[in-house]
Formats: sequence, C-alpha cells, structure tokens
Amino acid sequence: MTPNAILILIIVYFGILFYISHRVSKKDDSNEAFFKANKNSKWYLVAFGMIGTALSGVTFISVPGEVGAPSGEQFKYFQFILGNAIGFIIITKLLLPIYYRMNLTSIYGYIEKRMGTYSYKTAATIFLVSRTISSAFRLYLVVIVLQRYVFDFYKIPFFLTVLISLLLIFSYTYRGGLKTIIITDTLQTFFLVTSVFLTIYFICDSLDLNAIGAFNEVKNSNYSKVFFFDDFMTSKFHFVKQIIGGMFVTIAMVGLDQDLMQKNLSCKNIGEAQKNMFTFTGIFVIINIFFLSVGALLYIYADKNGITAPLDLITNKPRTDLLFPEIALNHLSTIPAIVFLLGIIAATFATTDSALTALTTSFCVDFLDMDKTENLNKKNLVKTRYFVHISFSALVFFVILIFNSINDSSVVGMIFKVASYTYGPLLGLYSFGIFKKSRKVNDKLVPLICLLSPALTYVISENSKALLFGYVFDNELILLNGLITFLGLYLVSKTSNVALQF
Repeated sequence: MTPNAILILIIVYFGILFYISHRVSKKDDSNEAFFKANKNSKWYLVAFGMIGTALSGVTFISVPGEVGAPSGEQFKYFQFILGNAIGFIIITKLLLPIYYRMNLTSIYGYIEKRMGTYSYKTAATIFLVSRTISSAFRLYLVVIVLQRYVFDFYKIPFFLTVLISLLLIFSYTYRGGLKTIIITDTLQTFFLVTSVFLTIYFICDSLDLNAIGAFNEVKNSNYSKVFFFDDFMTSKFHFVKQIIGGMFVTIAMVGLDQDLMQKNLSCKNIGEAQKNMFTFTGIFVIINIFFLSVGALLYIYADKNGITAPLDLITNKPRTDLLFPEIALNHLSTIPAIVFLLGIIAATFATTDSALTALTTSFCVDFLDMDKTENLNKKNLVKTRYFVHISFSALVFFVILIFNSINDSSVVGMIFKVASYTYGPLLGLYSFGIFKKSRKVNDKLVPLICLLSPALTYVISENSKALLFGYVFDNELILLNGLITFLGLYLVSKTSNVALQF
C-alpha cells in the first residue's frame, strides 16, 4: 500500500470524526456536556465504545507481537486478561456504587470527602501524571508506525508527525468532550473489532486455512501456551503473578482512573453503569483471545514466508511490535492493509481522545472547581477549558518526544511497568479510605507518603532476589506499591470517633 493511499485513508477517517464532532458540539459545548455528557449516555454505547478506549494501539500491535517474542511469552498475556476480568467485576460491585452514591464528576472527589484537601489534590495529581505518561506511550506506538510507513516518504520529521496527530485529536474533542467521545469511540471500536476479525480472515486465506484449520495450526504451534506454572519465585510468567497483577492493575488503571470511570458516570444510574461494565468485561475477554490468535497466525505466516520483525531505528534491535504492520502493509494485499490501518488508528485515537478529555476534566474539576453549579456554564470558563485541553495535548507531545529518545523495550511492557509505580499510591489511598473508615489520616503527610511509596517499591523491586529469596516481580509490583502506601497511611492516622459514611 503506497504512502499516498494511506494518507488519503487517514484524511477520510478524520473527516468522519470531524463531522460527528461538529454535529454533537453544535448543539451543546457546555462544561456539563464536556464533563458528564449531561448524564444521558446509553449504557450499550458506553460499553461498546469503552472497548476501543481500553485496548488501544498497544493491544492491537504489541500484544500480537509479543506472542512470538524471544522471551517465550506465547499466550501468557491471557492470564493477565483473566486477572483484568476479575478486576472489572470488583470495580463494578465495589467502586461504582460509591461513585454514584456521592454523585461525583471527578472520582477523586471521594478522597477529598474521606481524607481531606491535600490527599484529594495528591490523588488527582497522580492521575494527571499517570494518564499523561500512559497515553503518550500508547500514541507513540502508532506514531512510529505512521512515521515508518507514511511520513518518512514525505521527509516529515518525527516530531511533526506527533504534532499533526495530536492536533487532529484536539480538533474534534475540545468542544464536545465526553458527549462527542461516546459517539466517536463507538464508531472507532466498530472499526477496531471489524479489523481484528478481517485480519484473521485475510491471514488464514493467505495460509490456505479455514476456521478449523487455523485453530489447529495455532493450537499445534510453538506460540499457543496459555498457562505458566514455572518456578513461582523466579518466573515473571507464573499464573498467580499474572492473575494478581492483572486484577490490581485493572482496579488501579480503570477503577481509580478518571478516564474510563468518566464514561461510566455518564450513564443515567448505577444499574445502567453496572450493566455496561459486565457487558464490557465479556467483550473485552473475547476480543483479546482474537488478538492473541492474530499474533500466533502472524508468526506462522512469517515463518513460512521468511519474514522477520523490523529493526528499531534507534537501537537496531528487532521490534516484535512492528511485525504486524510489516506484514499487513508490505506482504498482504491492499484491502488487508486498509483493514489494519483502520484498526490501529481507531484503537489508538479512541484511547488518546478519551484520555485528553479525562485529563482536562480532572484538572478543571479537581483544581479549578468547574463542576460547581455556579461555574458549570460560565462562558469564560468554557474558554479556560479549551486552554487546559490544548495544554495537555502539548504535554503529551513533549512526553512522546522524550520517550522516543530513550525507549529500548516493548511498549506494552513499559506501560504496565510504569503503571505499577504511578498508580500504586492510588490503590493504597482508595483501599485505606474504603476499608479503614474508623481511622482519620494526617492529611498534610499524605503527599509525602505517596512520593516515598514508589521510591521504596523501586528499591525493593531492584533488590528482590536478595531481599526476598530470589523472588522476581512482574505486574503484581503494583500491589506492593499499594500496600506500602496503605501501611504509610495507617502509620500517620489515628482512630476517629466520627462515623464516616464514605
């Protein structure tokens, strides 16, 4: 597929998103619509649209790529997905009822009511830092694909490719916010899901396999091992570690994250929000099975056709997360290439547009008090919201450039590694707030604890073999981080005679 054809496809795709945004924001671009979608979202649209937000381009490219990674990961990621599913259920039954009962716009309002202003601002700041970094990582993965296969042809530098991508996202989200996102993400998820199934079809067709033949080919390949029960202490792939890691990463990165929770809070009531989450969980698990299957089929196709993963332009090492675009764009026909591009663009931009909306909402609500009744529809505050939105777009831009200069590993692994450090304190804060209602913390010391906890977690992780009899951490590191935060909060708290309701 030629760079010109890819560029035309991108222009048409974003033209559709601009049209939707214009129609939605033309009716209402108020802060109420931006933050809450006027509390009128249909649960089934939210559930379907959340798939695109939760998966991102990382799932689309990096997860299939890791199936055949030299580290021998195969279908190891599915263990993590099962942990995710447990985490989603806990969010649905434990966290959502709290958020709805308190009628929150920003979920960090819970921390303010439970612990105080310093704790509240700390929680909101942790989210802003965490989501900015994770969103930058996700967008980075797609930008390097666009750079390699499109913009290098036009001699456009990497930084300009990033800038163009963020300007496109900003242009269709800054007015309508969540109200626009609910609709555009539904469309983008449709492209994402369709592209997964069509990609499997086209690869199977190239390998002369029917559905049963493809299943047997994957099952009998060297890429389909799902459950790992190697030495618990030293293996990062162990089933228990993956389940625990998946569960707590999900609770922190979804249930304690303004991004996906903002969509849930736009439903009419708790019943619809929970219906949305249960539906979303089922679809999420199934679609990830197909992503892993894509990975196995890609490596089978590559082995039979002598294709290897492209080299990283900086480290000159093979990049497994570039195998999918390499095969789709350079070895299959035009239609599979179009399908791949629609899938990766939909996955990543659905994640990034949602993240920018959530970042803007959190800052405007948690630091500028825009959710107050008297402030919701002030025209000057709508303009302030525009400025905040573009400021976060600029921040993501600079984080991507920094990451591009230092990255030397798979993006999917990097995202969850960083999340273990940045989201861990949120896990500790909410756990303490929910399960230790009889204790009141020293609010002013909470920011210090939330800084010391990731630092101590890092020290323990780096020396775990010596300190913990050879134990090696993986994604369950977030649980250690949350536990250290919890213990720190307990030490700076005392028994309260006031019965807390939150």
